[in-house]
Amino acid sequence: MSNGVGGSNVSDELQTIRPPASRVDRINKSERDQRVAQLRVLMRKRGVEAVLLTPGSNLRYFAGVPWGQTERLVALIVTADQTVMICPKFEDSALAPVLQIDAAFRYWEEDEDPNALVANVLSELSLKSLAIDPNAPLWLYDRVRKTAQGAEIRNAEPMTTALRARKSTTELALLLEAKQMTLEVHRRAARVLHEGMRASEVRSFIDNAHRAIGADGGNTFCAVQFGEGTSHPHGVPGDPALKEGDLVLIDTGCSVDGYQSDITRTYAFGAPNSEIQRIWNIEKEAQQAAFDAAQPGVACGDVDRAARRVLESYDLGPDYHLPGLPHRTGHGIGLDIHEGPYLVRSDETPLASGMCFSNEPMIVVPGQFGVRLEDHFYMTEEGPEWFTEPQHSYTDPFGNV
Repeated sequence: MSNGVGGSNVSDELQTIRPPASRVDRINKSERDQRVAQLRVLMRKRGVEAVLLTPGSNLRYFAGVPWGQTERLVALIVTADQTVMICPKFEDSALAPVLQIDAAFRYWEEDEDPNALVANVLSELSLKSLAIDPNAPLWLYDRVRKTAQGAEIRNAEPMTTALRARKSTTELALLLEAKQMTLEVHRRAARVLHEGMRASEVRSFIDNAHRAIGADGGNTFCAVQFGEGTSHPHGVPGDPALKEGDLVLIDTGCSVDGYQSDITRTYAFGAPNSEIQRIWNIEKEAQQAAFDAAQPGVACGDVDRAARRVLESYDLGPDYHLPGLPHRTGHGIGLDIHEGPYLVRSDETPLASGMCFSNEPMIVVPGQFGVRLEDHFYMTEEGPEWFTEPQHSYTDPFGNV
């Protein structure tokens, strides 16, 4: 193999990969306080008296708490002038050190109803409306609705999405660091490929490489597809072995302080295929057309339409018909790998500075192969900027010649 595909081995690549010489700043308390203040502005505009945030990306965004949802209620209630953290009493020593904003704690014991505690807080503060985190589980919504009698229950999604969609300078730096890490892992993954290598071996290498380069743990996800398997956007069950002449599609990402990367590369292993080369070139053209269309004030859906026009000019599609593009052109990215707004025809959100998106108008030829080039861009006042350099070649994916 050549042009950066094959020629090395797992051991050498893991021994030589290193974290960045200097790391970017993390989100500090001051920025989180600003986020809570901005949330309160939107609450006043929407006539919402309180917002309840639950474990997941929204609680992490506003309060810095990196917890996942469990059956025990942990929640932050934000009002016009107070923040109240509700949690099991035995979790206070674990929660307090990671909470990055000021809040009063209200505890519940294992034999008590935490939803009644939420209702009590609302009653004590004479609050009549509550907007709930859109990521809250149904059981929580249902129980709060029943116990907080008299309070209007609403969805906090319009407020949380509006605030999270436009990233700060620090958020952009964290996203860039994560994406640079994943791109370097991609380069090294290509170098360790050899005939007979299983997809699971590639995934294991990528996981270990993400750890070695300094990401938050290993992969947040990883899809490795060979040959005909590339025609299935998210892969199929099994553990195929790489063969000479296969198309390779690897889609993976990591996180830095919770901020995500998500990059896909598609390239030849061995002798190139002329039809795959043709489709690869169309994919590249569609990706560039989407990037060029992403101008300030343009609707997200128009970016998707720009990519599809390219495909239709080559008799691919139309719409979601195959051969063609079976899914949206891109998604927002931040603390969630997939978050709003989206580059899909139904999303008319105007593009604005600070918004960040994947750009991945995949082309699927059913039963044969698929090509996906996925890179991310962020919006500035002047237009889009790439986070990392897109792939330039089907046979030389990382510019080794």
